[in-house]
Amino acid sequence: AQIAPPPPPPMAEPEVRDKFPDAKPNPVKLVKDEPVSTFSADVDTASYAVVRKFLNDGALPPADAVRIEEMVNYFDYAYALPDKRSEPFRPTVQVFQTPWNPDTQIVHIGIKGFDIQREQRPTANLVFLIDVSGSMDEPNKLPLVKKAMRMLVDEMTEKDRISIVVYAGAAGTVLEPTSGADKGKILAALDNLSAGGSTAGAEGSRQAYQLAHSSFIKNGVNRVILATDGDFNVGITDPNQLEDFVARERASGVTLTCLGFGTGNYNDALMQKLAQKGNGNAAFIDTINEARKVLVEQIGGTLFTIAKDVKFQFEFNPARVSEYRLIGYETRLLNREDFNNDRVDAGDIGAGHTVTALYEIVPVGSNGHLMDPLRYRASTPATPNTNTGEIGFLRMRYKLPNEDKSRLIERPVTDGDVVADVKRASDDLRFAVAVAGFGQLLRNDPYMKNFEYAQVADLAGGAKGADPYGYRAEFVQMVRLA
Repeated sequence: AQIAPPPPPPMAEPEVRDKFPDAKPNPVKLVKDEPVSTFSADVDTASYAVVRKFLNDGALPPADAVRIEEMVNYFDYAYALPDKRSEPFRPTVQVFQTPWNPDTQIVHIGIKGFDIQREQRPTANLVFLIDVSGSMDEPNKLPLVKKAMRMLVDEMTEKDRISIVVYAGAAGTVLEPTSGADKGKILAALDNLSAGGSTAGAEGSRQAYQLAHSSFIKNGVNRVILATDGDFNVGITDPNQLEDFVARERASGVTLTCLGFGTGNYNDALMQKLAQKGNGNAAFIDTINEARKVLVEQIGGTLFTIAKDVKFQFEFNPARVSEYRLIGYETRLLNREDFNNDRVDAGDIGAGHTVTALYEIVPVGSNGHLMDPLRYRASTPATPNTNTGEIGFLRMRYKLPNEDKSRLIERPVTDGDVVADVKRASDDLRFAVAVAGFGQLLRNDPYMKNFEYAQVADLAGGAKGADPYGYRAEFVQMVRLA
């Protein structure tokens, strides 16, 4: 008898050398013990594009690459707009049954910053800090950087200034500050860039910030835009020192936007920290369409800050809510006392940006609780006002761009905010929670009861709405790929 050949060895998983922040899902909190939740706003979208890149390449993303708030905030939502610039957003809040657990509810908080019309935009002083090291010599890296920057140049006017610094084996200024009207000169400098050498990122950073200071525009936007595929491996190699450098420069009025390109050695963790420390944002650009979204369609949100150090704080009413968990924002959590401390840095919001936050809560009397009551807890008298119609109380702090003292927005969340039937809720509400469900499935979060990719696709597919650019339709296709 013939002996069957041995089975082929299993295919090795591709090595992931990209670095992502190590953040475990937020735990469930007991309201009686910790009634207050505090976190910083996050307008980054890098995680969504990274997840899409993995899925399009035929692999599920590493769990650490999935930041749910960045996936939800990738999309635009029609939240209520503010009435005046001194209060740059007003919260929209709704409460509805959780799609993946009939015994819990979602508290959905959304804000949308006012947008700035093109003719009203502040003057921009931009320094492109471009990685031209050898690893950038791939079609989805330096060539894509150049196409992306051309798009941004097209949006600039004669009032704006653009400079270019490159870094590889050594750093150098390729273009001194130049008027945005002189597009031929700027584009020629971009076209001449080529990749080769190791990465002297720290020295490039110093030159870029020096150029930003040399052409500083008072009451304008002074920003370094970093475009890279990976690590800074020459110069300031200690990430903490690099973060401190960027934070000090932030205090002088020069902010930082981080644009990531390509995978393989992409240091997402460092890009996130630098963008946070630099009062900027982080995006991952994997296609020309993503470049157009970040640098053209959403240029106001990418470049023009309308509120800085934006913080959320939610206090749950123990008479109405027994447990809660914040979905996402693991890398943005703040201490309770940080909320009123104006020296504590938090996220900035650009013109037209939307920010969404979702809590899953267990109403008192529901079967959805995960923790048993303590046997030996001493009984305490009810606190005042706990039997009102309030589910909780939302507070938000923010600073206007040229101010250092924060302002406060407050609002109770009441029974009037409850949506009885989630099927009749707005497209935005249903779509955002579908994206949050998808992110939790990708991370294998333990809270998803009988909720699978097919249900995510159905929920999102029925909530696409107008979808003028097709982003929501693309999301449904991503879910089916997963």
